[in-house]
Amino acid sequence: MLYQPACEGELTLSWQRQGAPGKLGFTILNDGRISFQEGDAVRLSIDGADVFFGFVFTKRRSKRKNAAISVTAYDQLRYFKNKDFYQYKNKRADELIAMIAGDFQLRTGVLEPTGYAIAHRIEDNQTLFDIVQNALDLTLQATGKMYVLYDDFGKLTLRSMESMRLHALICAKTAQDFDYSSSIDSDTYNQIKLIYENEAAGTREVYMAKDNNHINDWGVLQKFETLKQPESGAARADALLSLYNRKTRSLSVKGAFGDIRARGGSLLPVWLRLGDIQANSYLLAEQVTHHLSADVHTMDLTLRGNVFE
Repeated sequence: MLYQPACEGELTLSWQRQGAPGKLGFTILNDGRISFQEGDAVRLSIDGADVFFGFVFTKRRSKRKNAAISVTAYDQLRYFKNKDFYQYKNKRADELIAMIAGDFQLRTGVLEPTGYAIAHRIEDNQTLFDIVQNALDLTLQATGKMYVLYDDFGKLTLRSMESMRLHALICAKTAQDFDYSSSIDSDTYNQIKLIYENEAAGTREVYMAKDNNHINDWGVLQKFETLKQPESGAARADALLSLYNRKTRSLSVKGAFGDIRARGGSLLPVWLRLGDIQANSYLLAEQVTHHLSADVHTMDLTLRGNVFE
């Protein structure tokens, strides 16, 4: 049976770039006729546009508000919290996602070919989130291209970050508040060391890449990995240095004008004076939370990027 219940207060819709499903939270008024259970489908449309399709996972009631039911629904990516074992060879990340979707009876939409085949990978007792993210990380390191997995109204979708640009400007006039930080304390490395244990030859092969200028500025910040395959070890070290040899910068924006197209993985233009620097570039949305009520739509964003001018 289809219900269109009256909602109390605001709806919140949250999307993260990785590691979490889309989440819809809302409170409905219990008129005594509505009856629904965990696992039932939830659809959200705004101005005729399909926005969210998911399933009820949690219902909450209280004595104080007995006539109200608080509901939490997640999209298909909630099932990526399942753990499993996978061993695969010569598969692209999009092919891996298609295989997992088939195994877990999940619907797929557009899965952009990533163009990079992972030679061999074993994932044991890992969440599906981690299995896919490892493949996307390897793709990023090999190609320099970032891909985002999300649920598009009931269909698993994989798109390149560059295809997710929006023109919803974040500036002093469209955002109520912000919090900015820069750091070399996390995910910053100016020296990469990769090791391959060649058991057949009884030798250890070492691949290094480093930036002496940043070592002089910050000291040695080393990323160390053990390779399962020796191929392209030097190229991989150079690629990792290119990715991590920089400050990490994060920007949280509160109360921006809402654009329902914005989600984790979107690229948004940001024009903000952040103390001693100016943000004037497209930044990556790590997380977006939409706040929707009868006449107001705002969003909170966590953004990051390498280019702050």
